[in-house]
Amino acid sequence: MPIVKGCNLPDELLYDVANQVWYRELGDGTVMLGMTSVAAAMSGRLVAYTPRPVGREIPAGKSCATVESGKWVGPVKTLAAGTIIATNAALGESPSLVNQDPYGEGWLVVLRPIDWETAKRSLLPGGQVGEAYRSKMDEEGFIGCS
Repeated sequence: MPIVKGCNLPDELLYDVANQVWYRELGDGTVMLGMTSVAAAMSGRLVAYTPRPVGREIPAGKSCATVESGKWVGPVKTLAAGTIIATNAALGESPSLVNQDPYGEGWLVVLRPIDWETAKRSLLPGGQVGEAYRSKMDEEGFIGCS
């Protein structure tokens, strides 16, 4: 697992480095999405999570959820077009689960992609994401995860 400036980037995930989103293939044609540990650390403690509703079709490049911290409000964009089939109800009660466990309990949505194979080609596998994240962190002046 790459660890870049103290930020974990699990091997088994796929990453959209530009949008700071991870993807986990669930084996049934769906994918789970979440914010990376890098995004969670950069944002600060999350205080709100507003997913798009289950059943909503999301175009590629558009927001599947909005998250808010004390210093930032922003969309979580998906590179894969598809339909939202699940949202993380636990985040409604405790959005900071994203900060505490971004790759587990802090997941955001589950999507049934329209053309996953095409979208997947735009993502980096976990084992290859280290240098891309190092460059992004340096570019943004981010010192790392605590």
